[in-house]
Amino acid sequence: MNLKVTTQIFAGIGLLILSACSSKRDEAAVANKDTPVAVTIATPSGSELPGINITGQVEAAQAANISTRAMGFITMLKVNVGDHVNKGQLLATISNQDILAKRAEADAQIAEAQAAFAKAQKDYDRFAILFKQQSATASELDNATLQYAAGKSKLDGAKQMRNEVEAMLGYTSLTAPFSGVITQKLADAGSMANPGMPILTIEQSGSYQVSALVPENTIHQIKRDAAAVVTINAIGKTIYGTVSQINQSSQYSGGQFIIKIRIPENDKRELYAGMYATVNIPLSVSGDDTIAGNCVLVPVSCINHKDELTGLYTVSSVKTALLRWVRLGKVYGDKVEILSGLSKDEPFIMSSDGKLYNGVPVKIR
Repeated sequence: MNLKVTTQIFAGIGLLILSACSSKRDEAAVANKDTPVAVTIATPSGSELPGINITGQVEAAQAANISTRAMGFITMLKVNVGDHVNKGQLLATISNQDILAKRAEADAQIAEAQAAFAKAQKDYDRFAILFKQQSATASELDNATLQYAAGKSKLDGAKQMRNEVEAMLGYTSLTAPFSGVITQKLADAGSMANPGMPILTIEQSGSYQVSALVPENTIHQIKRDAAAVVTINAIGKTIYGTVSQINQSSQYSGGQFIIKIRIPENDKRELYAGMYATVNIPLSVSGDDTIAGNCVLVPVSCINHKDELTGLYTVSSVKTALLRWVRLGKVYGDKVEILSGLSKDEPFIMSSDGKLYNGVPVKIR
């Protein structure tokens, strides 16, 4: 009898424990189900011309690394980052005592060659006169001619050697190739300069352009001289430029194609190299592709596909996600036309921090 009672007691306790665990799981499931998903909403764009939106950066149209072909210590470096320099201005000097010694040696060789050439020329002139007077043989004249030619060649060689030394000496005085601003200083006075090692970087003043990367799925839509709207958020400036260059290869740019945007001269004020820019390149449309004034456009990335149906998520009146089935029209770049299912001023979900489905609670960021 006692055993039976004890068994019933333990069975009751077990049922209570299982009931409590089940209740906790149900509460957790309800709690998880009620956790809202953070979403970003947007309204469809209207009749404005859609385009390709990319990011870019302001850069100088012309820039140069200042280096030398001579090895030696930097004896003088007169500029700092941010300094404005003029074309031909002396920027730095490299120690050149060894080159000066070679120039002195070349000068001595020229003097020696000039003396030998002057003697050979006198001998040639004398033997030429004697040969005409039949007082010298043809062999003697030929010998004088050879000495004259050898002396002239030796003098020319000595002069060319001096020209080479002068060229090397020119690499010890570094000047600005154009007017601009010093943007990098990579060495200081007293450092050893090696051939080809950049010492300074100079960017041409006012020669700004915008460089941007375009993905491969849209590069074919961009043409040279196409209009481009550049927005510089740092200074709140909008610039209307044109596409000046299109790189035909993406081999060394991570699969992206580099384009350059030309900026009008009067819009280059207040710009600095390195500023980030947002670039919009409107797509040219004509004929049947003309966008009507009541056209509803949404990003292609917001469209959900299920079998033959297409839709996007909207926010219901009770703050839940609601999948709205829509009928699509033409695609304009990264946007698609909505023919039916969504009105022009009706908001839709652009992005979310979690998975969306019908009825899931959402909170608008």
